[in-house]
Amino acid sequence: MTTYIFFILGFFILIKGANILIDGSVSVAKKFKISSIVIGLTIIAFGTSMPELIVNIFANAQGNTEIVIGNILGSNIVNILFILGISAVIYPITANKNTVLKEIPFSLLAIVVLGIMANDIIIDGQIFSIVTRIDGLILISFFIIFLYYIFGITKSVEDIVEKDEIKVFSYSKAVFYIILGIVGLIVGGKWIVDG
Repeated sequence: MTTYIFFILGFFILIKGANILIDGSVSVAKKFKISSIVIGLTIIAFGTSMPELIVNIFANAQGNTEIVIGNILGSNIVNILFILGISAVIYPITANKNTVLKEIPFSLLAIVVLGIMANDIIIDGQIFSIVTRIDGLILISFFIIFLYYIFGITKSVEDIVEKDEIKVFSYSKAVFYIILGIVGLIVGGKWIVDG
């Protein structure tokens, strides 16, 4: 019974930790006059992915690699098909031309690259498939290229979010939020994997 309690509490703490981390990080970014669109494409994107990263690190460290792959693929399928689908049913979504022409192709490329790396059985005739450290470095390299590409795109896009829509805290409060968020992510992620 306590396992289930820690598992449920872990989810709550993990999500709350990510939200607190995002609030603190966005506040610091705003103090450095970083544009809202860059904040959205980087800090918020990273922040919302942090729970998955933490859970995957703990799961992989414990040898639960099937959780890692299932978490990554499952969350992408749910985000693209279910969450986007529900959102569109509730209220139609306008797809920006830049998103359709410049960002969706990168998403497709990421799926193709992972598909190739995770298919050692078919491609190399191996007994099992493994995503190696070299594969991981290649994936990170693609991600860095993607970030560079996105920053290049955003230079020509106006800052469309009003300044008063983002909470800006004092430095000390923002740093406290960042630290508290990181602690929440670590504790929550550990409890989820252990549960």
